[in-house]
Amino acid sequence: MAELDEKDLLTRAGEMAAKTWPGAEVSGLRRLPGGVSSLTFAASLRIPGRDEQRIVLKVAPPGLAPVRNRDVLRQARVIRLLDAVPGMRVPPVLFEDPRVPPFFAMRLMPGDSYEPLLDVMRVPPAAEVVGARARAAARMLAHMHSVDPHDLGVGDEPVLSASEELERWARLLATVDDDICPGHEELYHRLAARIPGPAARATLVHGDYRLANMLFVGERLSAVIDWEIWAVGDPRIDLAWLLMHTDPVHRFTEVRDEANEDAGRGMPKLSELLAEYLSVRQVEVPELEWFLACCHYKTAATIAALVKRNRRRPDPDSALITAGRSLPRVIERGHEIMTAVEEGRHWRNPQRPHAPRRRGR
Repeated sequence: MAELDEKDLLTRAGEMAAKTWPGAEVSGLRRLPGGVSSLTFAASLRIPGRDEQRIVLKVAPPGLAPVRNRDVLRQARVIRLLDAVPGMRVPPVLFEDPRVPPFFAMRLMPGDSYEPLLDVMRVPPAAEVVGARARAAARMLAHMHSVDPHDLGVGDEPVLSASEELERWARLLATVDDDICPGHEELYHRLAARIPGPAARATLVHGDYRLANMLFVGERLSAVIDWEIWAVGDPRIDLAWLLMHTDPVHRFTEVRDEANEDAGRGMPKLSELLAEYLSVRQVEVPELEWFLACCHYKTAATIAALVKRNRRRPDPDSALITAGRSLPRVIERGHEIMTAVEEGRHWRNPQRPHAPRRRGR
């Protein structure tokens, strides 16, 4: 990937801001950590007669075609549309620039993001706050899935089917070395043999809907973020992904301290979070187990791709080494769920075991 000219980005951001608000200025550009599909920066926006505000710039990676998950203007489009939906919480888009590399600016929303059973935070939220956040996320997902794609303005999008979702991650797994994720082929064949029928109605699908991709102020959901892989498709894709994170078997940290373990204990069980979703969107969700198994296949694919890149680094990330070690358990869990599917029984893992309390090193 080519280097981004940050000075040019700052100049362009100032130009686009001034076109929207004459006399506006952008300053203090600072790269934010993370981001694979796009580059993320924080900056300050000064508009004459208003208080200074913090903004976020999402920039397509220079030197690469801004398509698929790198299409930042496509992300801006859906965020703008959702911002107009009563009750939806997304960061307002402020301005955008289609020049190469394209970018858009949005308001920096307050709050923190935290995946309760995976992340480590210096001062994590209390367990009861985690529970309230998860339930709020489930209700917001149901609200989003209740919006007709045509009414939203994305009815022209191709509909992502369960089969296409599976094949997407199969293509990604095909790019990794065989020793990184052994056994994934068998799980694929079991999934491919039992593709569910389509949902009664396609909906907007976030694609990575989990607490880590939301900002919360205490228990209040401030914004759903990271719309890189949104689509119109089967709502069970999003629902199963959220539910999988009530008991993820992959890990990025060998040991979490007591405070983070306590926070994780506040995560509702799968059945509780499903009930919260259905309390808002009273629909049938048949064959949800297949989607749960597919989520583990997706997890294996995304982690395996990260492990592949990590192997090439001169200073490998220890979190990804740990994640790579958890891949056999991820595949095993997928098989466990598919066994339930093949036997015609529900798999709800109602007795989620929480890790024992352990103090950090």
